[in-house]
Amino acid sequence: MKGLSASSSKGDDRETGIEDVESLREKSVLLSGAVLDNRLASVGETKTDSHRAKAKWKLKSVVTLALTVLTSSQAILIVWSKRAGKYEYSVTTANFLVETLKCAISLVALARIWKKEGVTEDNQLSTTLDEVIVYPIPAALYLVKNLLQYYIFAYVDAPGYQILKNLNIISTGVLYRIILKKRLSEIQWAAFILLTAGCTTAQLNSNASEEVGSSAHSLESSQDYSIDLGVMALLSGFAGVYTEAIIKKRPSRNINVQNFWLYIFGMGFNAIAILVQDFDAVMNKGFLHGYSPITVLMIFNHALSGIAVSMVMKYADNIVKVYSTSVAMLLTAVVSVYLFGFHLSLAFFLGTTVVSVAIYLHSAGKMQR
Repeated sequence: MKGLSASSSKGDDRETGIEDVESLREKSVLLSGAVLDNRLASVGETKTDSHRAKAKWKLKSVVTLALTVLTSSQAILIVWSKRAGKYEYSVTTANFLVETLKCAISLVALARIWKKEGVTEDNQLSTTLDEVIVYPIPAALYLVKNLLQYYIFAYVDAPGYQILKNLNIISTGVLYRIILKKRLSEIQWAAFILLTAGCTTAQLNSNASEEVGSSAHSLESSQDYSIDLGVMALLSGFAGVYTEAIIKKRPSRNINVQNFWLYIFGMGFNAIAILVQDFDAVMNKGFLHGYSPITVLMIFNHALSGIAVSMVMKYADNIVKVYSTSVAMLLTAVVSVYLFGFHLSLAFFLGTTVVSVAIYLHSAGKMQR
């Protein structure tokens, strides 16, 4: 009996040992499989990250190119739309159509979001009076600013306008400090000084070479131009700061909804401007009197420029806007040489360079703040 029990226990030990070996083999296989799965997963994640980075780079490149082309062609199209130095079309009706087109684009974007995600509290158009009541102020400011830019072209060419409109960076920075209580860095203040110097340098050649007629008329034109430019820069800066404050007050709100209400009030104010300024001309000659293919392109350009800026803020960064602005200034000058006989002087080139450096410093100061 003892021999039987001993042999039985030995058999059990052998079976147990075999089971342990098999168990170890199974664990080894499972472990190696898990390691292989992890490696494959990491390879898959690496490929996914690579595809995402490549897609993001492509999107940023497209946005940068689009913003550069739209920015550079904006001033060119306004100058090109004139006939014998005058606008044959009504600038108020053109601005109204720009706001209408931007409103339509916002609605199309919202429709796509509703189809994909459904209607939510953050993307629905219905809202409260307290939220909507803040939009008339920036809409009215943009109305005056947009009208002023047409009149400024009576005194400045397309390249000069591209340079000088960067003065709104100064008004924006000062208003940031006053309204939003944001501290400006020393680099940003230095950028403001460089920006002013660059704009002045770029205009030295045009002011010296252009003869307007009598000295009294030249002085009067220069004063009107300076006042219009200062008012436009101030309005543009204030409207931008105020609009940013509205948008950031409710960050979860869909940007297309906020744009829609801003553009609705823009359409309303531009309709009032048509009634006040061009009612007789529109009634006698028609709403689209004087429009040409260039005018239509200009309207689409103005509308898409606003969309492109929103795309830059969402998908790119401030450096993209800096590069786009700098390249657009030079591109506008080069195209104006062939279209309008613009003289690309050393003063203009140096002024453009200084302005580009100032814009870059302003951006760098904002990032380091």
